[in-house]
Amino acid sequence: MLQMIIATVLMIVLFFGIGFILNMLMKTTWFPLYAFIALIIGVVIYGSIGEASFLSSGENFTIVDIIPAVGGLVGAILSGSAIKALRIRGFKMF
Repeated sequence: MLQMIIATVLMIVLFFGIGFILNMLMKTTWFPLYAFIALIIGVVIYGSIGEASFLSSGENFTIVDIIPAVGGLVGAILSGSAIKALRIRGFKMF
């Protein structure tokens, strides 16, 4: 249980940090959110190909797998919201 909480917080911080930097460099707002969604789609496609894949082996994602992923999604959304708020307040570097 403690590992799940730590992993969730780390995913939020990781995706917020990477998303914030990408938003600054690319002058976009929601690119990290799109990248996260593309990552999830890629994992699902990769997992459904072949006989020995993790989705076809009978093992499904559990709540311990899903909650850190949702934490990453929250971090990506927060990075876009932070950049948008900074732009609205007049910070030209963002």
